Amino acid sequence: ISNAQLIGDRRKFLSILLTLKTEMDPESGAPKDDLTPEVKTWCKSLGCEVNTVTDVLQGPKKEILEAIQAGIDRANTQAVSNAQRIQKFAILPADFSVPTGELGPTLKLKRNVVYEKYEDIIENFYKE
Repeated sequence: ISNAQLIGDRRKFLSILLTLKTEMDPESGAPKDDLTPEVKTWCKSLGCEVNTVTDVLQGPKKEILEAIQAGIDRANTQAVSNAQRIQKFAILPADFSVPTGELGPTLKLKRNVVYEKYEDIIENFYKE
């Protein structure tokens, strides 16, 4: 995981947007679709041969999703109440970066940009 954006302000429960660690374009600084060697190795250890974020998102990569869910479950054991537990997550198609607008010049996350850019995914978390 490269970046995580927790969602929950004025919501029924917490959810989280996750980005996988990807290679960066050296000229523009924008994230590429290619996963870093560390992520590829981690996925391979789970039994999944993937090279890109697209590979992860397109196929039913149950092992990867289960491993991420296990990490979220471990974090949830620290929660004091159910309101502090993360109930849903999504892997985003690209990492956050300055050129794509999610990060400011000091690499601080621009929450409003993330909310606007991924509004459909966020709203799907809370549909009943």
